[in-house]
Amino acid sequence: MPELPEVETVARGLRRAILGRRIVSVTLGKTDFIDDPVALEQHLPGRSIEAVERYGKFMLLRLSVVNGGGGVPANGDAAPASLLVHLGMTGQLAPSPAAQPCEKHTHVCMLLDDGRELRYTDARRFGRIAYLTEVPLAEELLGFGADPLEVSDVEFAQRIRGRRARIKALLLDQSVLRGVGNIYADESLWKAKIHPARLGANLSAKQAATLRRVLQEILQKAIALRGSSISDFLDAEGEPGEYQRHHRAYGREGKSCYRCKTLIRRAIVAGRSSYFCPRCQPAPRGLKVLPMPGKKRKKS
Repeated sequence: MPELPEVETVARGLRRAILGRRIVSVTLGKTDFIDDPVALEQHLPGRSIEAVERYGKFMLLRLSVVNGGGGVPANGDAAPASLLVHLGMTGQLAPSPAAQPCEKHTHVCMLLDDGRELRYTDARRFGRIAYLTEVPLAEELLGFGADPLEVSDVEFAQRIRGRRARIKALLLDQSVLRGVGNIYADESLWKAKIHPARLGANLSAKQAATLRRVLQEILQKAIALRGSSISDFLDAEGEPGEYQRHHRAYGREGKSCYRCKTLIRRAIVAGRSSYFCPRCQPAPRGLKVLPMPGKKRKKS
């Protein structure tokens, strides 16, 4: 599932490609992932895309109140609004020439005033699209935590060290930090030499400060390399990311640690596969580590 760097990459690409463009019409396919399909058809035509922002793992397309011609949209709706988009596991949002045939699993086509279409494709339809005016949008975003790229050292420590939950669970909890997922949680914990099953409350102030610093460094580097393409992720230009070549823990079970050469292991923490170095990241007592791939358990 796209995380902060992947969503930021798509948002930046869309900013370059569609900012200021007016939506002329909307055509929908399957709509089970759209909060209110009728709202898209009624309220999007006539509005311009004034900003494209990332909020955690979501994108926000901020829409104009009036159209490019200076008049009120044909539907008479003059309230500020945004289009909230979550890419799910396989979602892609990118502009295409309107004359170009739609790819399979294209479910939303927004015709723009320059002859292109902003298309949303999603094979598994685990994503989400919602048209939200100001109050519902504010309510929607209220439950999210701090942005990990903007959170201060003090606030980060309060959010992490003030909770008796496993640090991996805290990093994945969107009410604590918005935008971090499995990949960048494992990568930052490896770099900080903190086991994913450690309790946040048991981290020292120094460990919390180190974790914040390396998390921000990893996220910034991943953004610079357009994110990680594990299976389906493509940016707004249809290109894969490159940060997966720099993974040091995630997905590397059975491979040598880049620091100490010990084999990377995997355990289930917070319901997710978590990759770590058993030497660099000492585990709490009682943690169950999964058998190495290809190795059979001995019969008792």
